[in-house]
Amino acid sequence: MYQHANSLPKIWLMTDERNDSLLENTIRKLPRRSGIIFRHYHLQEDARVERFANLKKLTRKHHHLILLADCPSLARKLGADGVHGRHWKRRETIDLLHSAPVHNEKEIRQAQHNGADIFFISPVFTTRSHPGGEPLNNLQLQRLNNLCSKPVILLGGMDRQRFNYKKHLNAHGWAAIDALS
Repeated sequence: MYQHANSLPKIWLMTDERNDSLLENTIRKLPRRSGIIFRHYHLQEDARVERFANLKKLTRKHHHLILLADCPSLARKLGADGVHGRHWKRRETIDLLHSAPVHNEKEIRQAQHNGADIFFISPVFTTRSHPGGEPLNNLQLQRLNNLCSKPVILLGGMDRQRFNYKKHLNAHGWAAIDALS
């Protein structure tokens, strides 16, 4: 679907309970052709499907991609551009953009084996999503980045300034909840 790294968004919004009430406004303000990872694990299935459908209309209007953090069959059924999760097999994600959250070498190997198109490495900085969690140090981050065979998105306490601070990694882009909401 998205064969070349240049066609992938450089800025990604991660959704969750914290930014739900701001999402419509946030999506309108994102740079054109940004990406959205729809998680919304806090909602019951019917409400989650309905919320996804409403946001998908808005993402289309603003030329963004939207990936579903759920199974590939549901992503297809709902018309998502892709699926988020490292454990989905390549045969399950054909015709979907496949992003994978990775935190260590084992997870990177699993995601690569399963044909992920893009890797979300975290945590780069301290983040509200995982209070008390230790961010990766520069050496760890560089090593994990080098192991990835496809474009890397930096996640965890990220914003534009912090992404620029990590330019030496040559990561494709960055993702956030708070910095974009």
